[in-house]
Amino acid sequence: MHLRAPAIIVAIRPHGESGAIVRALTAEAGLLAGYVRGGRSRQHRPVLQPGNMILGDWRARTEDQLPALVAELVHSRAPLFREPLPAAAIDWATALTAAALPEGQPYPPLHSALEGLLDAIEAAPAARGWAVAMVRYELLLLALLGFGLDLDQCAATGATEDLAFVSPKSGMAVSAAAATGYEARLFRLPPFLRQGGAAEWDDIRDGLRLTGHFLDRDLLHGKAAEVLAARGRLVDRINRAVA
Repeated sequence: MHLRAPAIIVAIRPHGESGAIVRALTAEAGLLAGYVRGGRSRQHRPVLQPGNMILGDWRARTEDQLPALVAELVHSRAPLFREPLPAAAIDWATALTAAALPEGQPYPPLHSALEGLLDAIEAAPAARGWAVAMVRYELLLLALLGFGLDLDQCAATGATEDLAFVSPKSGMAVSAAAATGYEARLFRLPPFLRQGGAAEWDDIRDGLRLTGHFLDRDLLHGKAAEVLAARGRLVDRINRAVA
């Protein structure tokens, strides 16, 4: 096995005395793991950061062997980790990707979306500049893994207008009329998820509540607690930033 491709680092785990197992998302081969010799050294530390873009060279003698990985830095986002909010955003986006995706299965749209999200965080570290992209990234990941939400028609009536809520059970939209009396049991559907454009903070919070429910239920249930903890830190910091 030999592959040389651009990739986004999404997870790093110590291995042995000085090595590291690095997982990175490529456009054409999906999520790949590789062993970096000396990956915990001072030399490699600036390169092996979540969110960094690398040119990876994976080599293994057999398909069952963990490949050796040589990572060449293409673009560093390490400076963003000096600020709590963008650091939390990168931590969550990469941790979610690493936890949810199966290895070796390509998802080119997700690779492009993750790169776009990281670029948005870098261009405008304040959450206003990238929070909408974060919600859309979470929705895309749910959809590509078979848990997409149906936000185009009402679950109760089939109507396509005046959609204002989402059922926490079915993941389908519900019109304002059909939701009468049941609003407290439903998630509010933020307008930006159907109409595009910018969003108010209340809409962003509603979007994060919506995606968080389905990520927890359908993708991350039973996964390591620290993955969801990373999302909790992000939501908390967003709330403090706009309080």
